[in-house]
Formats: sequence, C-alpha cells, structure tokens
Amino acid sequence: MNIVPTLRKRRAQAAAAAAVLALTLSACGSDSGSGGSEDKAKAAGITLVKPGKLTVCTHLPYKPFQYKDGTKVVGFDVDLLDLVAKDLGLEQDVVNIEWAQVTSGAAFQAKKCDMGMGAMTITPERQAAISITEPYMDATQVLMTKKDSGIKSLADLRGKKLGAQADTTGKKYADDNAKANGYTVIPFNDLALQENNVKSGRVDAAINDNGVLYDFVKENPDMAVVAEFNTGEQYGFGALKDGSGPKLVAKFNELLTKAKSDGKYNEIYKKWFGVEPTK
Repeated sequence: MNIVPTLRKRRAQAAAAAAVLALTLSACGSDSGSGGSEDKAKAAGITLVKPGKLTVCTHLPYKPFQYKDGTKVVGFDVDLLDLVAKDLGLEQDVVNIEWAQVTSGAAFQAKKCDMGMGAMTITPERQAAISITEPYMDATQVLMTKKDSGIKSLADLRGKKLGAQADTTGKKYADDNAKANGYTVIPFNDLALQENNVKSGRVDAAINDNGVLYDFVKENPDMAVVAEFNTGEQYGFGALKDGSGPKLVAKFNELLTKAKSDGKYNEIYKKWFGVEPTK
C-alpha cells in the first residue's frame, strides 16, 4: 500500500482549510458596519438606542440649527453632534419629536434617542431633568416684527399680540413681561408657524432666539429684528440623566474642546452663520 500520496493529500486539505479559516477571520475583523461601531461605543461605556447609530431627538424646524433640506436634516447643531457620531464610528439619525419630551428627559427615558439638540438653553430646571453638555454657543432673545410696523420694543405691543414658541425660554420671557407691557402671548408649536404668522399679520411680533430670527430676516427683507434682550443664555446638548447619558455628554465636551483648539468649531460656525464667533 502506497501511503505517501495519501499523506500529501491530507496535508494539502489541512492547509486549504486553514487558509479558508484565516480568510473568514480576516473578513470578520475588517467589518466596518454596525458591529465595529458598537465595539467603539461599548469601549466608551455607551449603550445605544439603535445599533450603529447616534439617535438624536429634536423638534423641526429650527433653522439654521436643524431643519430639513430635501429629505436630509442639516444645520449647525447637526454638524456639532456629527463630531460625536464620527468619533464613535456611528451614523447620526435625527428623530423629530415634541420639544418638551427632549427638555423633560422623557424621550431619553423612553429610549427614543441617545441625545437631544435644538439650540437648547441651559437652565436649572433642565439640568435637574437631564444631563447637559458644556455650553457650545451664547444666545439671547430678540423681538421680530414687520419692518414698517412701528414697533420697537415690548412696550409698543400694548393691546397687541406677541407670538412665542411653546416650551421655550422665549415663551417664558414673553409671559414674564406680558402684564407690564399689556400684550397677549400667542403660543405656536414650532418656529416656522411663529415666523410665518408674523409675516402674515396674524400676530404683531415674535420673540425667539437671536440665531433663528436673524436667519429668517436675512431671507425675508420685509421683516426686521427691532430689539434684543440681555437674557445671557447659553446652549447645550441633552442626554439621559444617568446610564450612557453622562458618558455621551463627556465625549461631546472633549470633542468640543478639541474643535475649538484646532479651528473646526469656527469652520462649522462660519458655515451656518456667515461669520466666525466673536470669542
């Protein structure tokens, strides 16, 4: 019986099997899909709502911070949270939801999203309900009206209607000053409704954040921002109060510091506001 060919055949078969196994392991190791993304997030101690995605809740539209351009959600806040998504190897997925669910923390507790964005002013009430990042932008409230309205201040609104967006610091400011100035506050569920109701004349003026109303005026020359109020507000991004929330907040804070030092923050800011930040 000639055993040499048989041994050679077995050795060849074993070598082929080893090669197939090596290729299989190599393919698994080079996977760039959600598995790899999940590994990066897990290594940072972060559990995601959806595998391979950074799910972000907001209330659309709030241009230029977040709004739909075709089917895609774009904006200043979107680009900033992309710093987190890209660092963790994730794709950002934006969910449109009632604003109060973000600021109250209900959206995070119900596992609808990992983080929340929306030019959100940092307040003690919100800090008690959710984890919030370090401030990424300063803001204030402004008054917008038709250019030829003759309105220059809240005092000029006596007997008139002031539009405000529900569940915002602008709405609170409008409410707090209504009695002294004799106007009626008309709430709107979103920014676009508020702005367009001033334009159509249903309300006499609107109060909201400076960034969004100046953006609207830029595209609507018949409108004007006539007053600013020194509210000293600062924006932050939200997340769950415990669990992965503080870790996502810490990750953003780390990346924001880096972006401000290497010029990336200024680049994003100028993209959306046309100028670099003053500080």
